[in-house]
Amino acid sequence: MCLICDRIGMIKNGENPYFVKELQTGYVVLGDHQHFRGYTLFLCKEHVSELHELDRGTRVRFLEEMSIVSEAVAKAFDAEKMNCELLGNGDSHLHWHLFPRKAGDIGNCGNHGKGPVWWYPMEKMYDDRNRPTAEELNEMKTKIVKSLDRITPAYMVCDDR
Repeated sequence: MCLICDRIGMIKNGENPYFVKELQTGYVVLGDHQHFRGYTLFLCKEHVSELHELDRGTRVRFLEEMSIVSEAVAKAFDAEKMNCELLGNGDSHLHWHLFPRKAGDIGNCGNHGKGPVWWYPMEKMYDDRNRPTAEELNEMKTKIVKSLDRITPAYMVCDDR
């Protein structure tokens, strides 16, 4: 079974506490671990592994929505830089990892604290101490929603939920 499809199922059932907002092509969710405060994912509604598997219109809209979510996260969390990654090696369902970055956020990992998030030790990034409390989660969701509402074109908002 697909982990991303499971998470989307939880959203549809109102059981995913990390769910932020539904857009036309995907779901905005906060990451389970928040070493990089504001770490967000954008999950494609369609279960495909590669961008080229989406029809052209959906692909263009998915990419546009991802860039808007990235902008909203950057503004909500005062990012100095955004890392946007579409990997899919572990979970082969299209989903973006959106990391708001700040100077020194990976510590001294051999390059004066600059570099990809994956240079930060995984055992530290995924430490349970980086899981947000319910209060922190609600605060972060509110920040992203407010930011999205300010910049999201009306035609992109999905009113089905």
